[in-house]
Amino acid sequence: MELLVIRHARPEAESRTDGEGADPPLSELGRRQAQVTADLLAGDGGVPIDHIATSTMRRAIETATPLARLLGLDPEHLAGLEESDRHRSEYVPAEEMDENHAIVREFLEDRESVFGGDYPAFRRRVTAAFDGIVERNRGRTVAVYCHGMVMGVFLQTILGHDDPFQILHDYCGILRVTASSSGIRTVRCVNETAHVRHLLV
Repeated sequence: MELLVIRHARPEAESRTDGEGADPPLSELGRRQAQVTADLLAGDGGVPIDHIATSTMRRAIETATPLARLLGLDPEHLAGLEESDRHRSEYVPAEEMDENHAIVREFLEDRESVFGGDYPAFRRRVTAAFDGIVERNRGRTVAVYCHGMVMGVFLQTILGHDDPFQILHDYCGILRVTASSSGIRTVRCVNETAHVRHLLV
């Protein structure tokens, strides 16, 4: 089966004080990125998509919505695809942070802080989510909308390297993978962004 794994489009910044994790919507630019990506994936030259899966987080769901509407599909929402920052009360797009931002300083001191201090658990969750998608969709093409660290860790497990930060994906960057229920994963394309190049800041 074929996996088209898409990073969400650019969201707004959000800070919460109610004890809940930040879950921001897409920005106006992000909505444009999401639509352009949907037009590419639904176009005549694209691979026919049978199913859509998304993270349960708002920025992934909203990025998937234009494609779901174009194809008339009802997305499957999976908690296993949630980003590593799902419990953090603040979300700030990386482009809006400098080296003095608390999140950046925390990362530079301990890179695994991104994963809430438990990288192995995050990796197991992500791997299980993708394995489940593959198992349930044999012979189909699935568009999976998720997050940068989810994609980084998934790609890391396929390529067998040690650094989940080694290959990063831009907003609406597409990772194309051929997968089988036997566990074989073949990477076809990483961070495909030509369709949104004019919308990346």
